[in-house]
Amino acid sequence: MKKIRNIVSALISVSLLTTLNSCNKEFLERRPLTEISELDVWTDPSLARAFVSRMYEEMDHGFAEVMISSLTDESRFIHDYSSSRVVQGNIGPDEHGRAWQFADWGKFFRVIRNANMFFENVETVPFSNDTERDQLTGEVYFQRAYNYFCLLRMYGGVPIITQTFGLNDEEAVQSVTRASYEETVNFIVEDIDKAIALLNEETDRGIVNKPAAHALKSRVLLYAASDLYNKPGNNNSLVGYTGGDRQSRWTAAKNAAWEIIKTGRYSLYQPGDSAAENYANVFLDNGNDEAIFSKLFDRELLGTSHDLYNGPNGYNNWGGNVPLQNMVDAYQMSDGSPFSWSNPVHKAAPYENRDPRFYATILYNGAPWKKRGDNGIGLDPIGVIQTAQYEYWNGSSVQTRWGLDTRSGPIENWNGTYSGYYLRKFMDITLNAQFFRGNQDFIFFRYAEILLNYAEACIELGQDGEAKTYLKMVRERAGMPGADVDNASGDALRNLCRYERRVELAYEGHRFFDARRWMTAEVDFNVAARGIEIYGKLQPDRQTLVYEYTPAAIQDRAFPEKMYFMPIPINEIRINGKLDQNPHYVQTD
Repeated sequence: MKKIRNIVSALISVSLLTTLNSCNKEFLERRPLTEISELDVWTDPSLARAFVSRMYEEMDHGFAEVMISSLTDESRFIHDYSSSRVVQGNIGPDEHGRAWQFADWGKFFRVIRNANMFFENVETVPFSNDTERDQLTGEVYFQRAYNYFCLLRMYGGVPIITQTFGLNDEEAVQSVTRASYEETVNFIVEDIDKAIALLNEETDRGIVNKPAAHALKSRVLLYAASDLYNKPGNNNSLVGYTGGDRQSRWTAAKNAAWEIIKTGRYSLYQPGDSAAENYANVFLDNGNDEAIFSKLFDRELLGTSHDLYNGPNGYNNWGGNVPLQNMVDAYQMSDGSPFSWSNPVHKAAPYENRDPRFYATILYNGAPWKKRGDNGIGLDPIGVIQTAQYEYWNGSSVQTRWGLDTRSGPIENWNGTYSGYYLRKFMDITLNAQFFRGNQDFIFFRYAEILLNYAEACIELGQDGEAKTYLKMVRERAGMPGADVDNASGDALRNLCRYERRVELAYEGHRFFDARRWMTAEVDFNVAARGIEIYGKLQPDRQTLVYEYTPAAIQDRAFPEKMYFMPIPINEIRINGKLDQNPHYVQTD
């Protein structure tokens, strides 16, 4: 009998542990779990839910060891894992570098196949009522749309497959061709609309509902209206539109965001008086009113290793995805003016008076952080990030010492930052990440993104007044002046909206796609990754340090034109020669 291997792994997953609370115990005891068959799945509602739970497990989230931010100008992954091949433009059909995990053709189509299998069999499942069947079916329409969107944003148009293929369907598999970009967008939107019609308005946290589907639709349509997919004179239907009314696309994007805004159900999270703390807590206070749809982590079961992966080496963490100076320099001053190294005041104290989101996102030299472990508390009883080399008076002469969180530090001289920074965003200051995992949700969709989606669409439609209202909401929650928005128009307003997306959504997985869809990646990603060298000079009083800051290149980077789209994997083309390759990639064999 044909087995479904996904069910076994789903049965030990966190999401399944919640969905199986009402599972029929007698059914599970009837035979070993390894003998659950395809037929069994469609005769028991609990196993059907388990089947769908596996789709949730497959959803990419931002707490992976290699963050997609390290394939952009946001950060660098210090352990490499072939990520350097991506940021230096050295990928091809036979080698995706570390981009594979974000462009996993096989995984996305595996989920799509499972979704199709669900649709072919769901009517046979003996649910207790139609509401239960409709909700689960809506979840699967969402999952199929989401996985097609993951393919679309990486590859452009892809094959639209709505059935499962068996062992005897080799000829059919080899005849599949790529749909156009427009056809793929339309298919995704149709699936989302089907999901919206079936899903409940309210569900438990972590389960797809109507607002989650609307949020996905908002992102899909915003991307579809953007520059990369609407280039004048484009004649390659696989990577963009070849005609049609672009204004109607922006209108559709605006309307999709408005469907969420008009409900009044969500709000920007502001639990306290500190703008920096409010922003930081969006990602720490699970289930807050800004989160639309999230992936849940339970530290008692599987948890998230985000803090361990990215915390400073001076706390015995791995320091994985370290922010770049390129990103640090992007943060405005607190009055809304740009930061500049040519300004002597800025240069002397580059971490003072910055956009409050900087302090909630970046750990920099001198930033307050958590209590050190036993092997560091004697050297740092307060808990302050040390990424500088500095002088000290030993009683008879001036000596130099490397900070505890540098690659030459005395606690761990590996896992240290190359850039002089560590990630603060998403990090739980109360967690000892060396020994414990975190339980922070990863937010796939939140209200701030929807407001920014809406503002961007309004700007492109020439509706500046409407855009300003919602752009100011995001900016003022962050403690930044709304007057900057009031006084901007045209390109200045567009650039301010793009600034807000870059800073507000930093390290959440947006920058990789935003710079591409705006077609700014050839400039933004085509420069060296930079860090900071910091040296603390002891003053004559032998007590005071004055720090000198020197930006420095830490990694060569390049962004050739081909990188706007990922190459179709060569193995897929070997199986099916009718799959056309994306532009600018040499077909290897």
